[in-house]
Amino acid sequence: MYKEFMQWALSSDDSWAGLILRLTLGLVLFPHVAQKLFGWFNGPGLRGEMQYMTTKAGLPVWLAVAAITVECVGAFLLLTGTGTRFAAAGIFCLFIGMILVVHAPNGFFMNWFGKVPSGAEGFEYHLLVLGICIVIMIQGGGKYAIDKLLQ
Repeated sequence: MYKEFMQWALSSDDSWAGLILRLTLGLVLFPHVAQKLFGWFNGPGLRGEMQYMTTKAGLPVWLAVAAITVECVGAFLLLTGTGTRFAAAGIFCLFIGMILVVHAPNGFFMNWFGKVPSGAEGFEYHLLVLGICIVIMIQGGGKYAIDKLLQ
């Protein structure tokens, strides 16, 4: 049963849709990863992100480390098409957590025009990520996914 599951998990059709969705999500996540890890694009860097997640978001250290790891590794896996369904599932769970822990109290809309003084963001972006993850989990990584070589 494990072998059949892994064959399915690493399977992928040869579609452009899977390729486009995984690259889109991976490329959108990459700047956020760079902000969190390296402080690029005016980001907090790893120390600042850990401080935010453990104080403001109230996560225990182990969960903050897990969340950062899932996002960082997941973005890389999506870009390469390696373990694509696993990466999408991890990112899906991560974004459900983001909605529940941080963004749900702020409502649906992002703070596009800076009208919310606190800078609080809603969860509309997160719903888009969830939709992309669902399609990737169903369809696989598409064209040029390394998953195909791992079967």
